[in-house]
Amino acid sequence: QVQLVESGGGLVQPGGSLRLSCTASGGILVINRMAWYRQAPGKEREWVATITRAGITDYADSVKGRSAISQFVNTVILQMNSLKPEDTAVYYCNADIMSSGRIWGQGTQVTVSS
Repeated sequence: QVQLVESGGGLVQPGGSLRLSCTASGGILVINRMAWYRQAPGKEREWVATITRAGITDYADSVKGRSAISQFVNTVILQMNSLKPEDTAVYYCNADIMSSGRIWGQGTQVTVSS
């Protein structure tokens, strides 16, 4: 069974940095796209960043310029810098995997607070 497991969340002070990781497992996978989404309390889930199989990246305006998404085999990394309190949310990994469809991770909490 294909699954995504996130790690790297936690408590960080405003202006700090955080590195989120997500690894896909479950056999030999062909991953077409990996992405990060987030959901803050009382708000809808929103897209944060995407990286395609070709290495093309894209970012939401809210994180553009202070975030970087990268992929190494079955692992996607989201490096976030200059964190703000409004970045506080549960961050979810998402992947489009051939023969498995769109898969979601369980989420990891990021809290930005002094």
